[in-house]
Amino acid sequence: MGFLKRLINKARLKSPYVFHFNSGSCNGCDIEIVAALMPRIDIERFGMKLVGSPRHADIMLVTGPVTEQIKERLQRIYEQMAEPKFVVAIGSCACSGGVFRGGYNVLGGVDQAIPVTAYIPGCPPKPSAITFGAYKLLEILAETLGVAPPKKEIAEVPKPVEAKAEEVVEV
Repeated sequence: MGFLKRLINKARLKSPYVFHFNSGSCNGCDIEIVAALMPRIDIERFGMKLVGSPRHADIMLVTGPVTEQIKERLQRIYEQMAEPKFVVAIGSCACSGGVFRGGYNVLGGVDQAIPVTAYIPGCPPKPSAITFGAYKLLEILAETLGVAPPKKEIAEVPKPVEAKAEEVVEV
């Protein structure tokens, strides 16, 4: 891998752009995604930035079950994303269909329409769970791009020194 390609991959790892797609959820997961973007949790500290176009995005966050009506749109939006592209299913509806599973028009989770890289279950998942899932996705992204972060060497912890009986001085 050339120097320029490594540099581009490292930049991708430091600033992945995220596109949010709601495929018909109850908006509970959407509110939690917004809460993860707020200063209290601040998912942007990992460099993730929410964008409005799938053409600029590296990661697509999908909430809600996939229905017959939305399947084609979801696939079209997925195809508009540039390579490498990653999909995160957020919430139990996006993971498996959730409470909507078994409906006449519900296919199930997002993986019924497009390939999914990571699943974040919950109804709705907490913002901290979304942040943890995003961090784990960045680790997967680093392995995929071949830009694994350098492993930190663990410093040896010095053993506590025990005082001998002769060294103890009574006052």
